[in-house]
Amino acid sequence: MATVRKIVLFLSLLFVALLAAVFAYNNPETVSLDVGFARFEEVSVALAFTVCFGIGWLFGLITAGLALFRMAAERRRLRRDLRLAEAEVSSLRSLPLHDAN
Repeated sequence: MATVRKIVLFLSLLFVALLAAVFAYNNPETVSLDVGFARFEEVSVALAFTVCFGIGWLFGLITAGLALFRMAAERRRLRRDLRLAEAEVSSLRSLPLHDAN
């Protein structure tokens, strides 16, 4: 199963690289970019697209990583609360029963 996953991943990466090459070939023009703090002249469309895609991908990874860290911290807190609750229930079970009389 791992071999099939590796083959599918390799073919997917190859397909993405092929799409990027076709995009770069079909868009040889250059553009000027103004990103607020800097202005870039004569940048190829393919390079601008690739850089924007890469920055978006990194931002997505950072956001997902932060969400995973937050979930892991919540899970640790819930496990700790569960241990405390189980200890309390265990101590309450060991107490002698009192009659209502």
